[in-house]
Amino acid sequence: MKQTDADELSIANREIAFQQQEKEDRAAELIIANKELLFQNEEKELRAAELIIANKELAFQNAEKEARAAELIIANRELLFQNDQKELRAAELIIANKELAFQNAEKEARAAELIIANKELAFQNTEKEKRAQELLTANNELKKAEDDIRKLNEELEQKVIDRTAELETVNKELGSFSYSVSHDLRAPIRAINGYSKILSEDYADRLDDEGNKILLSIINNSKKMGVLIDDLLAFSKLGRKQVTVAEMSMTDLVQAVRDELIFDEGDNIPVFIIGDLLPAKGDKSLIKQVWVNLISNAIKYSKYKPTTQIEISAHKKDNMVVYSVQDHGAGFDMQYYDKLFGVFQRLHSQEEFEGTGIGLAIVQKIVTRHKGMVWAESVLDEGTCFHFSLPKTI
Repeated sequence: MKQTDADELSIANREIAFQQQEKEDRAAELIIANKELLFQNEEKELRAAELIIANKELAFQNAEKEARAAELIIANRELLFQNDQKELRAAELIIANKELAFQNAEKEARAAELIIANKELAFQNTEKEKRAQELLTANNELKKAEDDIRKLNEELEQKVIDRTAELETVNKELGSFSYSVSHDLRAPIRAINGYSKILSEDYADRLDDEGNKILLSIINNSKKMGVLIDDLLAFSKLGRKQVTVAEMSMTDLVQAVRDELIFDEGDNIPVFIIGDLLPAKGDKSLIKQVWVNLISNAIKYSKYKPTTQIEISAHKKDNMVVYSVQDHGAGFDMQYYDKLFGVFQRLHSQEEFEGTGIGLAIVQKIVTRHKGMVWAESVLDEGTCFHFSLPKTI
Protein backbone atom coordinates (compact mmCIF):
# COMPACT_ATOMS: atom_id res chain seq x y z
CA MET A 1 0.00 0.00 0.00
CA LYS A 2 2.76 2.47 0.95
CA GLN A 3 4.88 1.48 -2.08
CA THR A 4 1.97 2.05 -4.47
CA ASP A 5 1.32 5.52 -3.05
CA ALA A 6 5.01 6.35 -3.37
CA ASP A 7 5.03 5.22 -7.05
CA GLU A 8 1.98 7.35 -7.74
CA LEU A 9 3.67 10.33 -6.12
CA SER A 10 6.81 9.76 -8.22
CA ILE A 11 4.81 9.55 -11.46
CA ALA A 12 2.85 12.67 -10.52
CA ASN A 13 6.08 14.55 -9.80
CA ARG A 14 7.46 13.52 -13.22
CA GLU A 15 4.25 14.64 -14.91
CA ILE A 16 4.42 17.99 -13.15
CA ALA A 17 8.07 18.41 -14.21
CA PHE A 18 7.13 17.52 -17.81
CA GLN A 19 4.27 20.00 -17.80
CA GLN A 20 6.57 22.67 -16.37
CA GLN A 21 9.02 22.02 -19.18
CA GLU A 22 6.19 22.27 -21.68
CA LYS A 23 5.14 25.59 -20.18
CA GLU A 24 8.65 26.90 -20.44
CA ASP A 25 8.82 25.74 -24.08
CA ARG A 26 5.51 27.42 -24.85
CA ALA A 27 6.72 30.58 -23.10
CA ALA A 28 9.87 30.55 -25.24
CA GLU A 29 7.77 30.06 -28.36
CA LEU A 30 5.55 32.98 -27.33
CA ILE A 31 8.62 35.16 -26.92
CA ILE A 32 9.84 34.13 -30.33
CA ALA A 33 6.38 34.72 -31.81
CA ASN A 34 6.21 38.16 -30.29
CA LYS A 35 9.59 39.00 -31.74
CA GLU A 36 8.46 37.65 -35.09
CA LEU A 37 5.29 39.79 -34.84
CA LEU A 38 7.34 42.94 -34.25
CA PHE A 39 9.55 42.05 -37.15
CA GLN A 40 6.56 41.46 -39.33
CA ASN A 41 4.95 44.77 -38.35
CA GLU A 42 8.11 46.56 -39.28
CA GLU A 43 8.09 44.69 -42.53
CA LYS A 44 4.38 45.45 -43.21
CA GLU A 45 5.02 48.31 -45.44
CA LEU A 46 7.58 46.30 -47.20
CA ARG A 47 5.66 43.08 -47.11
CA ALA A 48 2.17 44.40 -48.00
CA ALA A 49 1.73 41.58 -50.40
CA GLU A 50 2.70 39.15 -47.77
CA LEU A 51 0.35 40.74 -45.13
CA ILE A 52 -2.64 38.65 -46.06
CA ILE A 53 -0.59 35.54 -45.93
CA ALA A 54 1.00 36.72 -42.70
CA ASN A 55 -2.38 37.60 -41.22
CA LYS A 56 -3.67 34.22 -42.17
CA GLU A 57 -0.60 32.70 -40.64
CA LEU A 58 -1.07 34.88 -37.60
CA ALA A 59 -4.70 33.91 -37.32
CA PHE A 60 -3.68 30.30 -37.64
CA GLN A 61 -1.00 30.79 -35.02
CA ASN A 62 -3.47 32.61 -32.75
CA ALA A 63 -5.83 29.70 -33.14
CA GLU A 64 -3.00 27.42 -32.28
CA LYS A 65 -2.10 29.62 -29.32
CA GLU A 66 -5.69 29.55 -28.13
CA ALA A 67 -5.68 25.81 -28.53
CA ARG A 68 -2.42 25.65 -26.60
CA ALA A 69 -3.86 28.10 -24.01
CA ALA A 70 -6.93 25.89 -23.66
CA GLU A 71 -4.65 22.92 -23.31
CA LEU A 72 -2.63 24.84 -20.71
CA ILE A 73 -5.83 25.67 -18.77
CA ILE A 74 -6.83 22.02 -18.88
CA ALA A 75 -3.30 21.02 -17.90
CA ASN A 76 -3.35 23.56 -15.05
CA ARG A 77 -6.71 22.24 -13.85
CA GLU A 78 -5.37 18.70 -14.07
CA LEU A 79 -2.30 19.83 -12.18
CA LEU A 80 -4.48 21.46 -9.48
CA PHE A 81 -6.60 18.33 -9.27
CA GLN A 82 -3.49 16.18 -8.98
CA ASN A 83 -2.09 18.53 -6.30
CA ASP A 84 -5.38 18.25 -4.39
CA GLN A 85 -5.22 14.48 -4.74
CA LYS A 86 -1.61 14.50 -3.55
CA GLU A 87 -2.62 16.58 -0.54
CA LEU A 88 -5.50 14.17 0.17
CA ARG A 89 -3.12 11.22 -0.19
CA ALA A 90 -0.61 12.99 2.07
CA ALA A 91 -3.36 13.66 4.67
CA GLU A 92 -4.50 10.03 4.38
CA LEU A 93 -0.89 8.92 4.80
CA ILE A 94 -0.55 11.11 7.94
CA ILE A 95 -3.78 9.65 9.35
CA ALA A 96 -2.66 6.15 8.37
CA ASN A 97 0.72 6.70 10.03
CA LYS A 98 -0.97 7.97 13.20
CA GLU A 99 -3.33 4.99 13.18
CA LEU A 100 -0.38 2.69 12.64
CA ALA A 101 1.51 4.34 15.48
CA PHE A 102 -1.58 4.04 17.73
CA GLN A 103 -1.99 0.38 16.79
CA ASN A 104 1.69 -0.25 17.50
CA ALA A 105 1.31 1.46 20.89
CA GLU A 106 -1.79 -0.67 21.57
CA LYS A 107 0.10 -3.79 20.56
CA GLU A 108 2.96 -2.88 22.88
CA ALA A 109 0.46 -2.20 25.70
CA ARG A 110 -1.27 -5.54 25.01
CA ALA A 111 2.11 -7.25 24.92
CA ALA A 112 3.02 -5.67 28.29
CA GLU A 113 -0.37 -6.71 29.71
CA LEU A 114 0.14 -10.23 28.37
CA ILE A 115 3.54 -10.36 30.03
CA ILE A 116 2.03 -9.21 33.34
CA ALA A 117 -0.91 -11.61 32.90
CA ASN A 118 1.47 -14.48 32.20
CA LYS A 119 3.49 -13.62 35.31
CA GLU A 120 0.26 -13.39 37.35
CA LEU A 121 -0.91 -16.69 35.89
CA ALA A 122 2.39 -18.29 36.73
CA PHE A 123 2.15 -16.87 40.28
CA GLN A 124 -1.44 -18.11 40.62
CA ASN A 125 -0.44 -21.55 39.39
CA THR A 126 2.33 -21.60 41.99
CA GLU A 127 -0.16 -20.46 44.66
CA LYS A 128 -2.66 -23.10 43.51
CA GLU A 129 -0.02 -25.75 43.82
CA LYS A 130 0.79 -24.49 47.33
CA ARG A 131 -2.90 -24.40 48.23
CA ALA A 132 -3.38 -27.87 46.80
CA GLN A 133 -0.51 -29.12 48.94
CA GLU A 134 -1.93 -27.31 51.97
CA LEU A 135 -5.38 -28.75 51.28
CA LEU A 136 -3.88 -32.20 50.95
CA THR A 137 -2.09 -31.74 54.27
CA ALA A 138 -5.25 -30.27 55.85
CA ASN A 139 -7.35 -33.15 54.51
CA ASN A 140 -4.91 -35.62 55.96
CA GLU A 141 -4.99 -33.79 59.29
CA LEU A 142 -8.80 -33.57 59.09
CA LYS A 143 -9.04 -37.26 58.39
CA LYS A 144 -6.77 -37.96 61.34
CA ALA A 145 -8.84 -35.58 63.49
CA GLU A 146 -12.03 -37.30 62.36
CA ASP A 147 -10.55 -40.63 63.29
CA ASP A 148 -9.54 -39.22 66.68
CA ILE A 149 -13.00 -37.71 67.16
CA ARG A 150 -14.61 -40.98 66.14
CA LYS A 151 -12.51 -42.81 68.71
CA LEU A 152 -13.28 -40.17 71.33
CA ASN A 153 -16.99 -40.37 70.51
CA GLU A 154 -16.90 -44.12 70.84
CA GLU A 155 -15.11 -43.78 74.17
CA LEU A 156 -17.53 -41.03 75.22
CA GLU A 157 -20.54 -43.13 74.23
CA GLN A 158 -19.17 -45.98 76.27
CA LYS A 159 -18.55 -43.62 79.19
CA VAL A 160 -22.09 -42.25 78.82
CA ILE A 161 -23.45 -45.79 78.81
CA ASP A 162 -21.39 -46.64 81.88
CA ARG A 163 -22.33 -43.37 83.60
CA THR A 164 -25.99 -43.89 82.72
CA ALA A 165 -25.86 -47.35 84.22
CA GLU A 166 -24.20 -45.95 87.33
CA LEU A 167 -26.80 -43.18 87.57
CA GLU A 168 -29.62 -45.70 87.15
CA THR A 169 -28.09 -47.75 89.94
CA VAL A 170 -27.71 -44.66 92.13
CA ASN A 171 -31.27 -43.58 91.35
CA LYS A 172 -32.55 -47.02 92.26
CA GLU A 173 -30.57 -46.92 95.47
CA LEU A 174 -31.83 -43.40 96.13
CA GLY A 175 -35.36 -44.52 95.42
CA SER A 176 -34.91 -47.39 97.85
CA PHE A 177 -33.47 -44.96 100.40
CA SER A 178 -36.39 -42.58 99.90
CA TYR A 179 -38.83 -45.44 100.29
CA SER A 180 -37.01 -46.53 103.46
CA VAL A 181 -37.06 -42.98 104.84
CA SER A 182 -40.68 -42.49 103.89
CA HIS A 183 -41.90 -45.80 105.36
CA ASP A 184 -39.35 -47.47 107.63
CA LEU A 185 -38.33 -44.30 109.51
CA ARG A 186 -41.83 -42.91 109.75
CA ALA A 187 -43.12 -46.08 111.44
CA PRO A 188 -41.04 -45.78 114.64
CA ILE A 189 -41.66 -42.01 114.72
CA ARG A 190 -45.39 -42.62 114.49
CA ALA A 191 -45.04 -45.23 117.24
CA ILE A 192 -43.09 -42.83 119.45
CA ASN A 193 -45.64 -40.11 118.81
CA GLY A 194 -48.54 -42.49 119.44
CA TYR A 195 -47.19 -43.93 122.68
CA SER A 196 -46.30 -40.41 123.84
CA LYS A 197 -49.90 -39.31 123.28
CA ILE A 198 -51.15 -42.40 125.20
CA LEU A 199 -48.86 -41.52 128.09
CA SER A 200 -50.00 -37.90 127.94
CA GLU A 201 -53.68 -38.80 127.86
CA ASP A 202 -53.78 -41.84 130.22
CA TYR A 203 -50.86 -41.38 132.60
CA ALA A 204 -50.35 -37.64 132.82
CA ASP A 205 -51.75 -37.58 136.37
CA ARG A 206 -49.19 -40.16 137.47
CA LEU A 207 -46.24 -38.10 136.20
CA ASP A 208 -44.81 -35.13 137.99
CA ASP A 209 -44.17 -31.82 136.27
CA GLU A 210 -40.73 -32.85 135.12
CA GLY A 211 -42.10 -36.09 133.62
CA ASN A 212 -44.83 -34.21 131.74
CA LYS A 213 -42.23 -31.74 130.51
CA ILE A 214 -40.04 -34.56 129.18
CA LEU A 215 -43.07 -36.24 127.60
CA LEU A 216 -44.04 -33.00 125.84
CA SER A 217 -40.43 -32.68 124.61
CA ILE A 218 -40.62 -36.22 123.18
CA ILE A 219 -43.86 -35.35 121.33
CA ASN A 220 -42.42 -32.09 119.94
CA ASN A 221 -39.18 -33.72 118.83
CA SER A 222 -41.04 -36.58 117.11
CA LYS A 223 -43.02 -33.96 115.17
CA LYS A 224 -39.78 -32.17 114.23
CA MET A 225 -38.34 -35.50 113.13
CA GLY A 226 -41.32 -35.99 110.82
CA VAL A 227 -40.84 -32.50 109.36
CA LEU A 228 -37.14 -33.19 108.93
CA ILE A 229 -37.89 -36.43 107.04
CA ASP A 230 -40.31 -34.53 104.76
CA ASP A 231 -37.64 -31.90 104.04
CA LEU A 232 -35.01 -34.57 103.34
CA LEU A 233 -37.34 -36.32 100.91
CA ALA A 234 -38.11 -33.03 99.17
CA PHE A 235 -34.38 -32.27 98.89
CA SER A 236 -33.54 -35.72 97.49
CA LYS A 237 -36.39 -35.57 94.94
CA LEU A 238 -35.03 -32.32 93.50
CA GLY A 239 -32.13 -34.14 91.87
CA ARG A 240 -34.51 -36.51 90.07
CA LYS A 241 -37.24 -34.06 89.11
CA GLN A 242 -37.15 -33.01 85.46
CA VAL A 243 -36.96 -29.23 85.01
CA THR A 244 -39.58 -27.91 82.57
CA VAL A 245 -38.50 -24.47 81.39
CA ALA A 246 -41.10 -21.90 80.33
CA GLU A 247 -41.67 -18.17 80.61
CA MET A 248 -43.09 -17.17 84.00
CA SER A 249 -44.82 -14.08 85.34
CA MET A 250 -42.96 -13.47 88.60
CA THR A 251 -45.54 -10.92 89.74
CA ASP A 252 -48.31 -13.55 89.55
CA LEU A 253 -46.10 -16.19 91.19
CA VAL A 254 -45.14 -13.97 94.15
CA GLN A 255 -48.75 -12.84 94.56
CA ALA A 256 -49.86 -16.50 94.68
CA VAL A 257 -47.28 -17.28 97.37
CA ARG A 258 -48.33 -14.21 99.32
CA ASP A 259 -52.03 -15.17 99.12
CA GLU A 260 -51.30 -18.68 100.43
CA LEU A 261 -49.62 -17.44 103.61
CA ILE A 262 -51.50 -18.40 106.82
CA PHE A 263 -51.08 -16.49 110.07
CA ASP A 264 -52.26 -17.29 113.57
CA GLU A 265 -54.05 -14.78 115.75
CA GLY A 266 -51.58 -12.39 117.24
CA ASP A 267 -48.92 -12.96 114.55
CA ASN A 268 -47.05 -10.00 113.16
CA ILE A 269 -48.64 -9.62 109.69
CA PRO A 270 -45.88 -8.65 107.20
CA VAL A 271 -46.03 -5.58 105.00
CA PHE A 272 -44.92 -6.38 101.43
CA ILE A 273 -43.29 -3.80 99.15
CA ILE A 274 -43.20 -5.44 95.73
CA GLY A 275 -41.49 -3.71 92.81
CA ASP A 276 -41.71 -4.41 89.08
CA LEU A 277 -40.83 -8.11 88.85
CA LEU A 278 -39.48 -8.90 85.39
CA PRO A 279 -40.48 -12.23 83.81
CA ALA A 280 -37.92 -15.06 83.54
CA LYS A 281 -37.59 -18.63 82.28
CA GLY A 282 -37.83 -21.61 84.59
CA ASP A 283 -39.90 -24.40 86.12
CA LYS A 284 -42.90 -22.68 87.69
CA SER A 285 -43.46 -25.21 90.51
CA LEU A 286 -39.77 -25.24 91.52
CA ILE A 287 -39.37 -21.46 91.40
CA LYS A 288 -42.53 -21.12 93.46
CA GLN A 289 -40.82 -23.26 96.13
CA VAL A 290 -37.86 -20.83 96.04
CA TRP A 291 -40.21 -17.91 96.73
CA VAL A 292 -41.99 -19.86 99.46
CA ASN A 293 -38.72 -20.67 101.26
CA LEU A 294 -37.22 -17.16 100.97
CA ILE A 295 -40.42 -15.32 101.97
CA SER A 296 -41.02 -17.76 104.84
CA ASN A 297 -37.46 -17.20 106.05
CA ALA A 298 -37.92 -13.42 105.87
CA ILE A 299 -41.11 -13.66 107.94
CA LYS A 300 -39.61 -16.14 110.43
CA TYR A 301 -36.47 -14.13 111.16
CA SER A 302 -38.47 -10.89 111.54
CA LYS A 303 -40.89 -12.18 114.18
CA TYR A 304 -39.13 -10.44 117.06
CA LYS A 305 -39.21 -7.05 115.34
CA PRO A 306 -42.04 -4.56 116.04
CA THR A 307 -43.07 -4.69 112.37
CA THR A 308 -42.30 -7.10 109.58
CA GLN A 309 -41.48 -5.42 106.28
CA ILE A 310 -40.41 -7.46 103.24
CA GLU A 311 -39.18 -5.78 100.05
CA ILE A 312 -39.16 -7.77 96.81
CA SER A 313 -37.51 -6.36 93.66
CA ALA A 314 -35.82 -7.35 90.40
CA HIS A 315 -33.30 -5.98 87.88
CA LYS A 316 -31.52 -7.13 84.73
CA LYS A 317 -27.85 -8.13 84.73
CA ASP A 318 -26.35 -9.33 81.44
CA ASN A 319 -28.55 -12.22 80.24
CA MET A 320 -30.04 -12.84 83.67
CA VAL A 321 -32.75 -11.37 85.89
CA VAL A 322 -31.74 -10.90 89.54
CA TYR A 323 -34.52 -11.12 92.14
CA SER A 324 -34.08 -9.87 95.72
CA VAL A 325 -35.93 -10.50 98.99
CA GLN A 326 -35.00 -7.97 101.69
CA ASP A 327 -36.09 -8.22 105.34
CA HIS A 328 -35.22 -6.15 108.42
CA GLY A 329 -35.06 -9.05 110.84
CA ALA A 330 -32.41 -10.81 112.90
CA GLY A 331 -29.75 -11.01 110.18
CA PHE A 332 -26.57 -13.09 110.66
CA ASP A 333 -22.81 -12.70 110.95
CA MET A 334 -21.25 -12.81 107.44
CA GLN A 335 -18.19 -14.66 108.76
CA TYR A 336 -20.40 -17.77 108.88
CA TYR A 337 -21.66 -17.25 105.30
CA ASP A 338 -20.07 -20.51 104.03
CA LYS A 339 -22.51 -22.49 106.22
CA LEU A 340 -25.59 -20.67 104.94
CA PHE A 341 -26.66 -23.06 102.16
CA GLY A 342 -25.48 -26.33 103.76
CA VAL A 343 -27.89 -29.13 104.70
CA PHE A 344 -28.70 -29.04 108.44
CA GLN A 345 -26.54 -25.90 108.79
CA ARG A 346 -28.15 -23.28 111.03
CA LEU A 347 -26.88 -19.85 112.04
CA HIS A 348 -29.44 -19.47 114.85
CA SER A 349 -30.44 -21.82 117.66
CA GLN A 350 -33.49 -24.09 117.43
CA GLU A 351 -34.97 -22.45 120.50
CA GLU A 352 -34.69 -18.99 118.95
CA PHE A 353 -35.94 -19.83 115.46
CA GLU A 354 -37.47 -23.20 114.53
CA GLY A 355 -36.50 -25.05 111.33
CA THR A 356 -34.55 -27.97 109.91
CA GLY A 357 -31.78 -26.11 108.06
CA ILE A 358 -32.74 -27.55 104.66
CA GLY A 359 -34.82 -24.71 103.18
CA LEU A 360 -31.89 -22.66 101.83
CA ALA A 361 -30.15 -25.81 100.56
CA ILE A 362 -33.31 -26.53 98.54
CA VAL A 363 -33.30 -22.94 97.22
CA GLN A 364 -29.67 -23.24 96.09
CA LYS A 365 -30.25 -26.60 94.41
CA ILE A 366 -33.30 -25.34 92.47
CA VAL A 367 -31.59 -22.13 91.31
CA THR A 368 -28.42 -24.02 90.31
CA ARG A 369 -30.47 -26.44 88.21
CA HIS A 370 -31.84 -23.37 86.39
CA LYS A 371 -28.24 -22.24 85.60
CA GLY A 372 -28.58 -19.37 88.06
CA MET A 373 -26.91 -18.29 91.29
CA VAL A 374 -28.11 -17.52 94.81
CA TRP A 375 -26.30 -15.38 97.39
CA ALA A 376 -27.04 -13.22 100.42
CA GLU A 377 -25.95 -10.04 102.19
CA SER A 378 -26.66 -9.49 105.87
CA VAL A 379 -25.94 -7.36 108.89
CA LEU A 380 -26.54 -8.91 112.29
CA ASP A 381 -29.76 -7.62 113.92
CA GLU A 382 -30.42 -5.31 110.92
CA GLY A 383 -31.71 -7.69 108.28
CA THR A 384 -30.82 -9.91 105.34
CA CYS A 385 -31.19 -9.62 101.57
CA PHE A 386 -31.28 -12.82 99.51
CA HIS A 387 -30.62 -12.62 95.75
CA PHE A 388 -31.09 -15.25 93.07
CA SER A 389 -30.71 -15.06 89.29
CA LEU A 390 -32.59 -16.76 86.45
CA PRO A 391 -32.28 -16.60 82.63
CA LYS A 392 -34.29 -13.70 81.26
CA THR A 393 -36.83 -14.02 78.46
CA ILE A 394 -35.89 -12.81 75.00
